[in-house]
Amino acid sequence: MLYWLAEDLARVWGPFRLLGSHLMLLAAGTLAAGLIVWWALPRLWHRLPRDLGKGGAADGGAAAKGKPTGAGLLVSLLIVPVLALVVPMNGWAIGVVVSLYFCMLFGYLDDRSTKPWGQLRKGLLDTAVALAAAYFLYRGQGGRLWFPLVKTVVDVPMSVYVPGAALLLWFTMNATNCSDGVDGLAGTLTLLSLFALAGLLYGVVGYLPVARYLLIPHNPEGARWAILVATLAGALAGYLWHNAEPSRVLMGDAGSRLLGMLVGVAVLVAGNPFLIFVVSPVVLVNGGTGLLKLVLLRVLRRVGFDVRPPHLLSPEDARRQVVLVKALHRIRFPLHDHCRQKMGWKNPQVLMRFALIQAFLTPLLFVIIVKVR
Repeated sequence: MLYWLAEDLARVWGPFRLLGSHLMLLAAGTLAAGLIVWWALPRLWHRLPRDLGKGGAADGGAAAKGKPTGAGLLVSLLIVPVLALVVPMNGWAIGVVVSLYFCMLFGYLDDRSTKPWGQLRKGLLDTAVALAAAYFLYRGQGGRLWFPLVKTVVDVPMSVYVPGAALLLWFTMNATNCSDGVDGLAGTLTLLSLFALAGLLYGVVGYLPVARYLLIPHNPEGARWAILVATLAGALAGYLWHNAEPSRVLMGDAGSRLLGMLVGVAVLVAGNPFLIFVVSPVVLVNGGTGLLKLVLLRVLRRVGFDVRPPHLLSPEDARRQVVLVKALHRIRFPLHDHCRQKMGWKNPQVLMRFALIQAFLTPLLFVIIVKVR
């Protein structure tokens, strides 16, 4: 809204012309969202449902049990006025944002349910919002994609773009959700991803001279998407202030699914789906490998293999299990649970080491995937 009013407001007071600057709106949105969430969240989280504990966690879910969860609902609602003020959006972009909020809402309803939703139900809802967001993205900016190591730009038809983009969005939201389990881990890793994407969208994809130099297709809407991404990153930072160990509030599925989908959306706006490996390498390995393990075990079970954990079998049956099944059960997923239970890492060590790995990998992979072209 402020972007459209900047010219008229500048007639009243000259400095108001700065409201027409994407960089100014990006900075203002990030700061305002962070301060609002930091101040308001402790005053509202008593209204949230309480975490029931996750039996699959390394500690049995005892550390999280009883804490307010589903804070993603409050965080996303608190920043609606900020988004309306600082982010210039057309109709298709609004459709994407609405899809993000539906993703958050489905996660929150699962958070507050006394009986957690089944995987099929959540998977179908995730698929629906991912398809909707992919459709809105295609209608808003088309299907032009660029790829690493080659200079070719491909114009992908909607029949291919929408299901492919939806698959990416589905994977990122679920991988991020699976990474949620250590205080501040999923939020910190996603914060790094969002700031990297905001910089990429504003300073590379959305800035014609740099995009032309790097042989990347220029997206005139890139800077506006950068404002959206940075504003949500600011809100996430405000939340992380209260989620630092020992956490006082949890984002729940409401927050982790929204953030994961947002990362996927920003990657698609940048025009290269492989950028997901650049901006979220640790999230994909930490949470994505858990999804891969689940799929492999189900496929092996359908084929006829015994996929039960070895400790539940007799010594003779355990010896007969295939090597792949034994290997899958030997490593706990998500990997942060393996690091805590099998390697003896404390939660702060997991958080710091995972964040450092991603902070080093992102610029290195960006040089490889972009500059080598």
